Amino acid sequence: MPAHAAVHNDLPIRWNTGGAVWSTDQAAMNTFLESGDVTDRGLLGGLNQSGWTADEVREGLNKTYDVDLVGVSRFLYSADGVKFLKNQTTSYFPYWSMTEYSVQALRSAIIADARNGQISSAGIMANLPVDMRLADFCGTYTGAQNVCAEGRCQGDAQCTSLLSWYVFLPACIQANQMGDPVAEVRTSSPAPTFTPQPAVIRGLW
Repeated sequence: MPAHAAVHNDLPIRWNTGGAVWSTDQAAMNTFLESGDVTDRGLLGGLNQSGWTADEVREGLNKTYDVDLVGVSRFLYSADGVKFLKNQTTSYFPYWSMTEYSVQALRSAIIADARNGQISSAGIMANLPVDMRLADFCGTYTGAQNVCAEGRCQGDAQCTSLLSWYVFLPACIQANQMGDPVAEVRTSSPAPTFTPQPAVIRGLW
């Protein structure tokens, strides 16, 4: 990571969309997650553009999913996992390095949150290693995220907004975690059976 990158994020969302730039800090997110109060105008705008009610977003962000840390790590470091992470950071990436370290940043946050055997959108956001931006500028980034919820989101807002993307992300990670391939082979292949052969009867003479 660049030398000027933060050790841990203070600004999980820097909205580089529209005509202005606004940063939503972790404290404002925590207030919303804990009480439902919206104290930040960037967060308010994000909620209004999410395609969901504020209560629905809050519930989704706080929902936990059981995962296996090794299975999650195995997926995120696989070729399919890297492709998934790139696809999930098309417009949301580290503020300073942008897409150069987007895969590493999101993967780090997911794995850090999975250490206790559970993940949530709120936990992933809190574990981001750097400040992140949602970008819509230069004709290169559109501010749209690839929400991993085929058939479960409706309309552009639900299927492309950052907060909707966050709501669905943990479920996608849970669904894609990879088991131990050796254990799977053992499970799928029946163990060889051994049928004892009758002992040869020998005479007593």
